[in-house]
Amino acid sequence: QVRLVESGGGLVQAGDSLRLSCAVSGRPFTDYEMGWFRQAPGKEREFVAAITRTDEKTYYIDSVRGRFTISRDAAKSTVYLQLNNLKPEDTAVYYCAADVLLLALLLSDGQVSWGQGTQVTVSS
Repeated sequence: QVRLVESGGGLVQAGDSLRLSCAVSGRPFTDYEMGWFRQAPGKEREFVAAITRTDEKTYYIDSVRGRFTISRDAAKSTVYLQLNNLKPEDTAVYYCAADVLLLALLLSDGQVSWGQGTQVTVSS
């Protein structure tokens, strides 16, 4: 069973940057499409970004495109999410996600594996 452990969250001011990391263990990292989701207080969890395992094609929700960058490092079995120009509306718990199928990941299908989450809080 794959295990995902996020780190890098924190309290920052609007306009600041953070880099989230998600360390993957238990199964081969290269087997998985990887993504990030977030859940703000009182809201549903939403897709943020994904990166494919073969050609590292990336996908983003419109509200973060141009500000957030997802990347992956196979040597470290880690996926990253660089968050730039943060806004108060980015405040949420950010979750790392993994699935062997891209569509399942993008749809957060029931078989997706999840990390425990890391809190990002952006003050205005």
